[in-house]
Amino acid sequence: MQARKQVEAKVQDAKARTAVPAVVAPAAPAARPHEFKVGDKAVYPARGVAEVVSIDEKDIAGNRQRFYVLRLLDTDHKIMVPVNNATHIGLRKPISEKEIREIFRILKIEDIQFDNQTWNRRYRGFMDKIKTGSVFEVAEVLRDLSRLRATKALSFGEKQMLEKARGLIVKEIAVARAKDEDKVRAEIEAIFGPS
Repeated sequence: MQARKQVEAKVQDAKARTAVPAVVAPAAPAARPHEFKVGDKAVYPARGVAEVVSIDEKDIAGNRQRFYVLRLLDTDHKIMVPVNNATHIGLRKPISEKEIREIFRILKIEDIQFDNQTWNRRYRGFMDKIKTGSVFEVAEVLRDLSRLRATKALSFGEKQMLEKARGLIVKEIAVARAKDEDKVRAEIEAIFGPS
């Protein structure tokens, strides 16, 4: 038994010395470490606003871990997020009024340069921005696709992405301001004109 523990300790020590540190993208400007409680609203990257419905404990591989159980407001799907990994995943509080003003500033930028990339290359770039969880990156996707739509027809995938970005922004602003989603959507659409 003693020898087994010594071998396990050596293996762990060797792993720690040879482990390659994970490269983690910088946190989105709105990402702040936060301890959530039941009833709080949280934003899950690329999925949107959710409510913390419970905090459960589960045994995983012999270790007791706490999980946030989130219910997505749009779909009622439930997601479990390890409490100790929530910030790394990108779980964050809804945005502040100051951040909402920054979103509207981003959306109002009209001078956007589009290179001659194919639609699928643009799509991948936009998807990468949405996956960051940064509300500002999502606002850029919404702005860029809305401006591009005014100059050319969007692909089916780009149309879906435009709707996704719009939905994420509208829902988060509506929750943050405790405002009706239709009013927020109208305020955003007024920036870009009729669809």
